Amino acid sequence: MALKKIIIYMPAFNEQDTIYKVLKSVPKMYDGFDEVELLVVNDGSIDKTEEEAINAGAKVISHNHNQGVGKAFQTAVNYALTHHAQVLVSIDADGQFDVNQIIEMITPITEKLADFCTGIRFQQGKPENMPKVKYWGNNLVSHIVSFVSKTKIQDASCGFRAYNRDCLYNLNLQGDFTYTHETILDLLHKNYKISQIPVIVSYFDGRISRVANNILKYGFKTSTIIFKCLKDYKPLQFFLYIALFIFGLAIFSGGFVLLHWINNNSITPYKSIGIISLALTGMSLLLTVYALMADMLGRIRDNQEKILYFQKKTYFENNK
Repeated sequence: MALKKIIIYMPAFNEQDTIYKVLKSVPKMYDGFDEVELLVVNDGSIDKTEEEAINAGAKVISHNHNQGVGKAFQTAVNYALTHHAQVLVSIDADGQFDVNQIIEMITPITEKLADFCTGIRFQQGKPENMPKVKYWGNNLVSHIVSFVSKTKIQDASCGFRAYNRDCLYNLNLQGDFTYTHETILDLLHKNYKISQIPVIVSYFDGRISRVANNILKYGFKTSTIIFKCLKDYKPLQFFLYIALFIFGLAIFSGGFVLLHWINNNSITPYKSIGIISLALTGMSLLLTVYALMADMLGRIRDNQEKILYFQKKTYFENNK
């Protein structure tokens, strides 16, 4: 019988002060698993992060420069599949999360109640020392992800998560900056079951987030990822909504010109508005055609992802 292996993964960028202690505090045994491996993806650190992680007994994969937590996660997923892990847990290397809650994160997976789990940091409201603007931004993103996925997501940005092996086969991510929102949207789109677990989090006063150190930059980049996911997973609705909005502008401006013509038997001096209205009508029709084409391409994409899933599964299962 094959060993049941769990990999505890941490992305790290200049975490020399905390990573050794965090790694050493991770429980080394879990019911149902014969092997526990610690994995650190050293994302271009310029301090002693790699050395500290190795000293703590972790396997370290180093990027030659900082590529972002999204790219680090993709590296971890590939490693977990290559080394035949049944469960991959991701947790931060800075000690914000309680490593003893890993068991709570993996229990719904081992009991077949969920395919992947994500933490909820806001069960009791805003955590102490968390900036209000960041708390507000996280809630906004969670509402957007909930709208797109049609599933109530309470904390779409939490990096404390667990995935079963089948989820890892089916993840095909595009974002380098972050992965948290894209993984939820991707896996829910593919009908995987999610479990959301309240977790304890500590925000250290004065500490700067590696991902959200600039709220405007973070908001722009995460919005771009969600925007792309909406386009990819709901292409028909995406382009139709835009087409309907533009058609509404055309009707409004065209109706104004029409009323002026009925009352004055002339469209002067609003001829340009009439021309714009016709152009907007044409644009909305063109976008409707795009919507139908995008829907067709979306179905082709879904079929390609299914083929890729079986190819990856066959490849990794046959290379044990």
